Amino acid sequence: MGVSNNIVAVVNFIAMLCSIPIIGAGIWLASKQDNACVHLFRWPVIIIGVLLLLISLFGFVGAVWDRPCLLATHLFCMAALVLVLLTLLVFAFVVTRPDGSYPAPGRAYSEYRLEGYSGWLKTYILDHWPQIHACLSANDVCGKLARKDAFFTADQFFRSGDLSPIQSGCCKPPTLCGYNYVNPTLWINPTNPMVDPDCYTWNNDQSLLCYGCNSCKAGLLGSLRHEWRKANIALIVATVALIWVYIIGCSAFKNAQTEELFRRYKRGWV
Repeated sequence: MGVSNNIVAVVNFIAMLCSIPIIGAGIWLASKQDNACVHLFRWPVIIIGVLLLLISLFGFVGAVWDRPCLLATHLFCMAALVLVLLTLLVFAFVVTRPDGSYPAPGRAYSEYRLEGYSGWLKTYILDHWPQIHACLSANDVCGKLARKDAFFTADQFFRSGDLSPIQSGCCKPPTLCGYNYVNPTLWINPTNPMVDPDCYTWNNDQSLLCYGCNSCKAGLLGSLRHEWRKANIALIVATVALIWVYIIGCSAFKNAQTEELFRRYKRGWV
């Protein structure tokens, strides 16, 4: 195996290592409750990571066994995958840039407005809300909040900053409605029910709560935004590394072809 093929083998091994944070980010996203209910966002990152692993393995085998056709196919597939990754990153940044969160008055947690999020994301969530609603309810998102031992009084609940966006939007009424706290998922006697349609949507039935509220849809979007922006960090690092790996791989492949041509020339084949 020539020097250039050695380099191609090494860079493909590095590319295989780059697939690990991508697959890891995908598994982390897929394990979250909101992504479990929004299937469109659950698998793309894992699929891209697995494809990168297979393509890199393909190139590694081609370099070790000196198969130029395999290497050329590998470089073409790698270029396509880098383009897909870049497209996914740009798309994720565009749709997760708007932020619908706002500080709730007198509360340590934030609340969420549907109008603050990307139009594309809103449309997708609204179109699939019946299925998402059923999934969130089945996953007992609010039951876990109600069973927390930390909230004995209203003041303890209001000073808690660890409510997830979904819990903030789906498991309690909006603060502006003026409901009185009984427990995290039981609220009574609103003082300002006209301020928001969600005030009338709220229901103390534990299977309903605020799952039909716009604040719940906004909370889901807030959770998706938060998690995807974290995953984007791993994707950016992996994409930059892959671009360098691809450039080095192309250069090494070209040098390998030149070395092969020179060997043939020396043997009198040309």
